[in-house]
Amino acid sequence: MKITSAVCRSCGEAHLELILSLGETPLANALLNQEQLAKVEPTYPLDLGFCALCSLVQITETVPPEKLFREYFYFSSFSDTMLQHSEAIARRLIESRRLNGNSLVIEIASNDGYLLQHYQQRGIAVLGIEPAANIARVAQEERGITSISEFFGKELGLQLSRDGKFADVVHANNVLAHVADLNGFVAGLHLILKDEGIASIEVPYVLDMLNGVEFDTIYHEHLCYFSLTALNTLFQRHDLFIADVEHLSVHGGSLRVFVCKNDNQRTGTGSQAVRDTLRKEAELGLKELRFYKGFGAKVEELKASMLALLKELKSNGKRVAAYGASAKGSTLLNYFGIGCETIDFVVDRSTKKQGYYTPGTHLPIYAPEKLLAAIPDYVLLLTWNFADEILAQQSEFRQQGGRFIIPIPELKVV
Repeated sequence: MKITSAVCRSCGEAHLELILSLGETPLANALLNQEQLAKVEPTYPLDLGFCALCSLVQITETVPPEKLFREYFYFSSFSDTMLQHSEAIARRLIESRRLNGNSLVIEIASNDGYLLQHYQQRGIAVLGIEPAANIARVAQEERGITSISEFFGKELGLQLSRDGKFADVVHANNVLAHVADLNGFVAGLHLILKDEGIASIEVPYVLDMLNGVEFDTIYHEHLCYFSLTALNTLFQRHDLFIADVEHLSVHGGSLRVFVCKNDNQRTGTGSQAVRDTLRKEAELGLKELRFYKGFGAKVEELKASMLALLKELKSNGKRVAAYGASAKGSTLLNYFGIGCETIDFVVDRSTKKQGYYTPGTHLPIYAPEKLLAAIPDYVLLLTWNFADEILAQQSEFRQQGGRFIIPIPELKVV
């Protein structure tokens, strides 16, 4: 089915092919206070489409970024996994790029300084770009990270280049998927990157999303779902080149690409890993609509299995809670129709979310200690991408008989 009302965010193709429709949903990170529970929540279409011209998978609706990101609830530092992940890449690039006191590292979507702090501690100048004013303030006040509270694009890139802010390293982790103006973002990246500099960019990998039925990563903040093929086309359009690529397990499967603009830093079309990944994607058919056709049916199978399990548990008098007031959890709960009739409450480690309610489903959010106080029989793990970390943290709850339901990549009880 063609979507004639949508234009590709990358190449401008006049129509997209529909892959999956998740209906009308509230904004996934729009947590509610008690006063807001009585008000009607705005909802927006959540349809996933495919561009046959440049292979980019994307949603069709663009919610104004000011509505999504000016006040934000996700703080990276509440995840031990993300802290360890960021420290490792910072240490690696400091050594491989021989960074020192004369270097500059810029991070786009720098959040609360969780990554840039590792450079600053080594005496390397840093600059964060974080549109969420509340989070940029935390980075500035608690970690001393110089932060610009603006959306990044060509205009900001021009301003920074005029101010002489050229980066040896640019980080852009899990932000490119949030950008409506992809070409403006990449053009801005070209402007702030030194000729010999490199950008480290991480995006969720569309192949892992499809293979793992990770439909809950689809929400209004995530406008795009990238293959290396789609990324390669986008960067080449702006005279940037993917020098290398790595496949990461973080966030259910991600790509980390290293991008440069200096011909001396690349050979041909990049590393062997780049060539191998592009060839694999072509062989699998990621450039063709047929590859994406079965995704919707797999989502419906997961939905049926999940609802059957929860129905059985509730009929047997079992109490069920959830862990993770996450965006992906919002998509899963709202699309599957799971609410307070099934789930008693949600816990989350982030103190910024505690005391609020989940969008659409209106479940109260508590600290993880609530699990030990209430001892529900089962906990639906909505932040399944941090399963190892959370299961380890909840060892005492599990020792008391509590069990976790992990929905993705396959439904299982542990």
